[in-house]
Amino acid sequence: MSARAGASPAGAVHGVDVVAFLRHLRRYLPGPLMVIWDRLQAHRSTEVKAYRGQHPEIMVEELPTYAPELNPEEGCHGDVKRHLLNATPEDTRQIRRQANRGFARLRHRPDLILGFFHHAGFRVKRLT
Repeated sequence: MSARAGASPAGAVHGVDVVAFLRHLRRYLPGPLMVIWDRLQAHRSTEVKAYRGQHPEIMVEELPTYAPELNPEEGCHGDVKRHLLNATPEDTRQIRRQANRGFARLRHRPDLILGFFHHAGFRVKRLT
């Protein structure tokens, strides 16, 4: 994440970042929106609660406190990590680029992403 005014430093996520993300989603996905997220403190921040209060069309489903087997994101992270097993980055920028390429690859594989949801027990039929 860039160091823009009001943003958190790289690696840290705060309520202001979550609100910026929700605004971005609202811009490109009109209508009702269901967000599935974990219990990160930023998701429960004052800023996020206030924004959600103004946008009742955003529905939130929270994952259990700590149950990685029920979190589809764990499948995404695991897939990217498996592709990085033999990586030999020379610096942190290089490992970040390699990880970003892994996530970019996943964006073109909705079949894998659906599989992560199915593995976690969600009955998702398609991604939009």
